[in-house]
Amino acid sequence: MSTPQVPGVDAPAPPPTVTRSTGDLVRAAVSGWLGTALEFMDFQLYSLAAALVFSQLFFAGEEPGMAVVLAMATYGVGYLARPLGAWYFGRMGDKIGRRKVLFYTILLMGLATTLIGFLPTYEQAGLIAPIMLVLLRLAQGFGAGAEISGAGVMLAEYAPAKRRGIIASLVALGTNCGTLFASAIWAILLAVMVEEDVLAWGWRIPFIASAVIMVFAVWVRLNLKESPVFEERTDVVDGQALSRDEMVDLATQTNDIRTLESLKRKPIKATLVSFFLRFGQAGNSGLIQTYLISFITITLAVQKGVGPEIVIVSSLIGFGTIPFVGWLGDKFGRRRMYIVMTSLALVLIVPTMLAINTKEVAWIFVGYVVIHNVAVLGLASMENIAIPEIFGSRNRYTLTAIVREIAAIIATGIGPVLAAAWVAATTGSIMPVIVLLALYTLSALIAAIVAPEWTGRDLTDPRPAM
Repeated sequence: MSTPQVPGVDAPAPPPTVTRSTGDLVRAAVSGWLGTALEFMDFQLYSLAAALVFSQLFFAGEEPGMAVVLAMATYGVGYLARPLGAWYFGRMGDKIGRRKVLFYTILLMGLATTLIGFLPTYEQAGLIAPIMLVLLRLAQGFGAGAEISGAGVMLAEYAPAKRRGIIASLVALGTNCGTLFASAIWAILLAVMVEEDVLAWGWRIPFIASAVIMVFAVWVRLNLKESPVFEERTDVVDGQALSRDEMVDLATQTNDIRTLESLKRKPIKATLVSFFLRFGQAGNSGLIQTYLISFITITLAVQKGVGPEIVIVSSLIGFGTIPFVGWLGDKFGRRRMYIVMTSLALVLIVPTMLAINTKEVAWIFVGYVVIHNVAVLGLASMENIAIPEIFGSRNRYTLTAIVREIAAIIATGIGPVLAAAWVAATTGSIMPVIVLLALYTLSALIAAIVAPEWTGRDLTDPRPAM
């Protein structure tokens, strides 16, 4: 079959020469789900701890308002290491394969999270305590920088072309499972323990317990086969990618036009579109899943147990939202669904935030669940397949990971800190949250509008989709 000159939906995926069984696909799906569940459980454990107790445990010497800002800042610190981890592990994944790198990332990320549960507090060790917390956050971020990207790449390269969206939505379901599990643990702790015991030792339980999932995920990945697309790459010999000069020589000898074009073409538009799709979703995630819980608990003075309970309810509903949006992306195209979901989110931001600002628990639940499922989970469902599909096979892991993490460090790492400072400066107004959510969502909408459709393209093509 001849290769079309323009990659995209006019270049459907041909039958692969390297195949995987249904069992292999199931193992890949479980691997991606477990790894992403662990990543988001780790980060949700930390974000809830930052919102609920870390300001008292690690920044006890500060005024309450400043302690919250510092606790949010340590949440953001984890994102500083993520681009470095994305670059390091992403390049490794494009060179030696996805499977090995996914083993390394899960191990590093899981160990760092478990060790947080053994840290001394500020009262016990003084400044050493927040310093050690920051160091573990950096290690956690370094491993996580290529985890969800690698899981998305692996599932995209395993899945049938017409089912990529719903299969890759398992990665987003992993984020939901991790968020749900972390929130459930915190909700149980706050329900059965008095606050003094939670601050004394109970906060350690969720972090130490995360080791169970890490061990299971490591075992699954030891039994996982390599991505069929990686093995099918023309520039991979004996399980390792050739150098650029070697690729040029081989492509010239075999008249591999696609590889030669990929070496000349700069993926500028593909990178910008992917960046802003990620920027919008990541920014919304940081504000809604991290800062908004702190806003509800501290600024609105709602009892601490409400925050985790809201996240649990919304995450349970997300088990329907995520695969449904993934299926719609397969049926109608990723670009069209991005436009629909971001437009819907823009319309819903003001009414949902005003509902939360009423301080009525029922309205807080309604507002949070609606905006979380549309502006965070709905976009995450598509993002995990959309970005890997946009890039070519030769540098898919590297570019996917770097774009995702640079967007995250700008949007998610800074967003909660900026929101906390801005809300404090406006004496508790919710308007800064509304403005930031609108800016993040609008960035993803514009990116989708200017992009051509890319759903279902040939993932063995080394060229970008645009």
